[in-house]
Amino acid sequence: MRKIILSVCTVAILQSCVVSTAAKVVKGVAKVGYKTVKGTVKGVSWAVSKANGKLDEDRIDGTWKVVGVYKGSFETFSNDQAPDSSFNSDCAEGFDQIIFNSKKSKFKPVHCSTEKEDWQKYDFEFGKNPLTKEKENYIEYNSSNYISVIDINSKTMILEGNLMPKLAFSGAKLYLLEKVK
Repeated sequence: MRKIILSVCTVAILQSCVVSTAAKVVKGVAKVGYKTVKGTVKGVSWAVSKANGKLDEDRIDGTWKVVGVYKGSFETFSNDQAPDSSFNSDCAEGFDQIIFNSKKSKFKPVHCSTEKEDWQKYDFEFGKNPLTKEKENYIEYNSSNYISVIDINSKTMILEGNLMPKLAFSGAKLYLLEKVK
């Protein structure tokens, strides 16, 4: 009889441990899911997590259009409970875009798809960013300007820095870009 009671108590204790551990895992996954996506802009999600390790430079190649702008830094954005990530372009036709040519290490920001801007040479680096003093992926151009590469995937890219001077005057620092081609 003692063995049966001891067995039942042991099973009850182990079961409660398993249930509490499973609950902690679910809560942890919910927190990670919340921090990974803050919202969407025109069907494109703002990814909050910063890329771990070196990104492949070829991933930035192509034409990217600006679909979202956040007035603040990445750190401010990741702590913001309700970030205002709306962006209304002042372009009547076309869109603000950035074209990267990773083979030649050149890029050009283009206002309203006019393509009248000049190509700028850049270096894609992974290391301690002189501007933020953090180890991260960044783009250096004109030998003293830096853009932090927060994350890149096949459809979106998030950059932080003085990407478009006309928007930077209003406090814009974090940019959500969608791949065009």
